Amino acid sequence: MYLLIPGRHHLLTDFQFKYLNRLIKCSLEGEKDVYGQPLAASPVEGLIFAVTSANHLGTKRNPVPFYLRAMVIQEFSNSLDVPAYVYGIDDVGVIHDFAEYTIKTIRHSSEGAHNLTPQNTVVICSTSVREMYMKQGFRILTAEWDPATSRFTQPMPWDLVNLIAQTGDWRKNPTVLEQVHPAAFKIWSLYGVGEKVQQILKDPIIGADGDLTATRDYNVYVKQMDDIAALKYRETAPYIQPGNIGDIGCAAGSWIKIACEDDRLHECDFYGIEVSRHLYDICLQRKHNGEFANPSVFFAQKNAVTSLVFEPGSMNTVHTSSLTHEIESYGSRKDLLAFIQNRYQELVPGGVWINRDVVGPENRTETVLLWLNETDGANDLPMPENPTTQSLAAWLGQLSTKALFHRFAQDFRHEEGYRLPHEWVTIDGTTYCKLSMQDACEFLFKKDYHDNWLSEMHETFCFWNYNDWKQALEDAGLRLDNLSHTYRNEWIVQNRLEGKTQLFRLNENGQPEPMPFPASHLLLLARK
Repeated sequence: MYLLIPGRHHLLTDFQFKYLNRLIKCSLEGEKDVYGQPLAASPVEGLIFAVTSANHLGTKRNPVPFYLRAMVIQEFSNSLDVPAYVYGIDDVGVIHDFAEYTIKTIRHSSEGAHNLTPQNTVVICSTSVREMYMKQGFRILTAEWDPATSRFTQPMPWDLVNLIAQTGDWRKNPTVLEQVHPAAFKIWSLYGVGEKVQQILKDPIIGADGDLTATRDYNVYVKQMDDIAALKYRETAPYIQPGNIGDIGCAAGSWIKIACEDDRLHECDFYGIEVSRHLYDICLQRKHNGEFANPSVFFAQKNAVTSLVFEPGSMNTVHTSSLTHEIESYGSRKDLLAFIQNRYQELVPGGVWINRDVVGPENRTETVLLWLNETDGANDLPMPENPTTQSLAAWLGQLSTKALFHRFAQDFRHEEGYRLPHEWVTIDGTTYCKLSMQDACEFLFKKDYHDNWLSEMHETFCFWNYNDWKQALEDAGLRLDNLSHTYRNEWIVQNRLEGKTQLFRLNENGQPEPMPFPASHLLLLARK
């Protein structure tokens, strides 16, 4: 008889060891299943640990990488009298037949050596996942869960993970010392797992699966990143200092891919940092495919806000693109200032942080008038019920510019508690929207992101202007190079703004006077 133990297995407990050891020693004699029915006495031939979410790491739901979880299990099992087998089960989302998927994965990974059936396997599971195995006909032992009282009688491993995350010096915590199995304690101490878990679980920005936002369509996003990678590189290439080059928020690694083909940089080492699990996986696949001309390319899934991602004083160039506004949007001003300070710490003296991003207007507090075309699309088209990303994008694309603004005013930063202040005024028969220059620019430079509308509505582009940036960088000890500048994307002006909308301010006679569209982007060269 095999004992199948499915779970994420970030750590193992002393109770789990004693429980399994007793089952092995007693050959299941006297044990009762979840229904209270006795199991037939049968020698335990081996333990099968099905480590779920094996392809996840560095996230709040799965902070510990699979290889370390496997090491804990093997160390844990060395003192048991039967062999233990570890199989990684990739995350496939929420499916009703996950138990069947797990059994098939084990059979495939073991090349048929472990074909687990209700006749040769007992499942040990104390969570609701057990119901999936019960439907497959497996007998269930509930370990920490007491079916008679419907409560846990012992701490669950994840409870201890959370305890460690909230404990300063977790190695001296009495509960940890008493309840965490020595094998897990050893591996966690040796590899600094506790400190990494503390950092990840306390992180205020990333979500459960390591993403800044759960509403982004990554297929669309990756294509967009690849499409503009060459433009980003042309803008930044003249300022790259050879040596150790880091790209934080590297997305799918597109900027690094082009940099690897630059003859000036063929002896450099490249380091890509990406917080999103989806994008990090793409980077690894691209490296596996041999898409990077330079072999010295390394990727890591980390969040650069809460801590350093490179050694202090080690980087000649740090590059970021379209990232800092996301930190402000999904985190806080405090997080953005910490991010800036971390980059200062990582640079060598004379090193450069190249930051390319959107920017707010210099007159962002000014009250302006915004004319919006209402004849270039539909004005009363009902929004589809329960729209998908694709159907929402299609609907938004049919709206007039004025109707699109109405939708924007409802959605922009709504979940963050923001209510966009605006009013409609009519002057000489023409209707305008009266609002701040900052909010006007938020609409102007965001209104055409239909494919990722829900994600973009969380993000603010115009929170700082150039002088705000200059002050923040200097406060962190960085010097802003004179080549730094703001600029206006003329393609956006010609293809997305002209004829659809126009900015005005009232002159001394109370009449609207046209204003030019402001700068939309900036390139900052911050030197240590």
